[in-house]
Amino acid sequence: MRLPVPSHILPISSRILLGLANSLRHHPKRVAASLAVLLLGTGVTAFGVVPLAPDAADLPVQQVLEVVQPLPTQAQTDALTDFRFNLFRTESTRSSDTADALLKRLNLDDTAAAAFLRADPNARMILAGRPGKTVTVEANDSQKLLKLSMRWPSDDEALFKRLVIERTANGFSSRVETAPYTSSARLASGGIQTTLFAATDEARIPDGVAVQIAEIFSGDIDFRRALRKGDRFNVVYETLEADGEAMRTGRVLSAEFVNAGKTFQAMWFQPPGQDAAGAANKGSYYTLDGRSLHRAYLSSPVEFSRISSGFAMRFHPILQQWKAHLGTDFAASTGTPARTVGDGVVEFAGVQNGYGNVIFIKHRENHETVYAHLSKILVQRGQSVSQGQTIGLVGMTGWATGPHLHFEVRVNGVQKDPMAMAQQSETIPVSKAALPLFNQLAAGVKNQLLAAATISQTRAE
Repeated sequence: MRLPVPSHILPISSRILLGLANSLRHHPKRVAASLAVLLLGTGVTAFGVVPLAPDAADLPVQQVLEVVQPLPTQAQTDALTDFRFNLFRTESTRSSDTADALLKRLNLDDTAAAAFLRADPNARMILAGRPGKTVTVEANDSQKLLKLSMRWPSDDEALFKRLVIERTANGFSSRVETAPYTSSARLASGGIQTTLFAATDEARIPDGVAVQIAEIFSGDIDFRRALRKGDRFNVVYETLEADGEAMRTGRVLSAEFVNAGKTFQAMWFQPPGQDAAGAANKGSYYTLDGRSLHRAYLSSPVEFSRISSGFAMRFHPILQQWKAHLGTDFAASTGTPARTVGDGVVEFAGVQNGYGNVIFIKHRENHETVYAHLSKILVQRGQSVSQGQTIGLVGMTGWATGPHLHFEVRVNGVQKDPMAMAQQSETIPVSKAALPLFNQLAAGVKNQLLAAATISQTRAE
């Protein structure tokens, strides 16, 4: 037995037809009239669109044959035959490289070029010294060297050197050129999980920028002891490029650091005009409200590095007893420059008991700093020194179990915490004459730091 199908599960077309059937059954006259009108309208419409032209099937068919002349291709073939293309490739030198090995890694098969690299004094600089130099070559489609270039920093921070080797009609030639860097600004940001260097590595920020950040805020933040997980920073820094290749890190232009919930900001500013001696005014870092971050004392006698022993009690590794360590030990390799933390006069430079090679510098207001265990002393007694000047090299002379710099700050003969000493030293604000320009630049710096902050937000999303 076939059961009726509920109307709600029928296809749409079936439901439409079923609806028409029900209407016809209940209203036959009305539906009939509607169909008549519909058919009449259709008929009129059909009559109106009947084509007047003859049927295409009744038209005669005509076949047309034409001869097509091909375009001349010999000129194109000759051009392709004579076409030559050049290839470009870049590689970094390795400690195990020879001239042949380097060219082979550059996909070059050129014995003449290899012989030139071995013989030419300029060309030998490619493989001399430290590896990791960037070498760019231009070659023809026969894998022969046409041009080689290599760039490296010069002693002048504004210029770089470029080695160029070219193939000429008479063989290869070489020359060394000097050219200025091009400068560009980069924005970056990061968050602290463990250390500042780990955070900058994660954000792909050069170590030189990390060092500058630590130096800029060293008077306010103890980067060796006061960093907290969740601290964050934003920075705008300068990159110096040589022929489009980032060659060295320039100056940090502005920076912001949030430490334990407190925000510190800084910007580089060089007041216009000249000083009393006629030289251009020196630039420095300032807070965005115009307070100088340049203090009378630096917090560290070496560039930012990990600290091995702080200002506290410790178990003396040689005397084998607990003893007050009234100084700070900076772990650094032998030969690392040691700098004076403030202007002063060398009071003693020589050997003294457990200090080994040591330097005492006298500063104003009965302040004194001590630099011990040096491998080399570079100043003499009575010599005036200025803040940041290299006065010796780190070593392990005297009572030292490894290379490091022992550093002390004394006030009226009493040892003080170097970090606290640096934080308490005075600062100088922007002059009133330069303040309008400074405020104008500071407004732009705020926008730059806001833009840098969005980088970490975008990365997180």
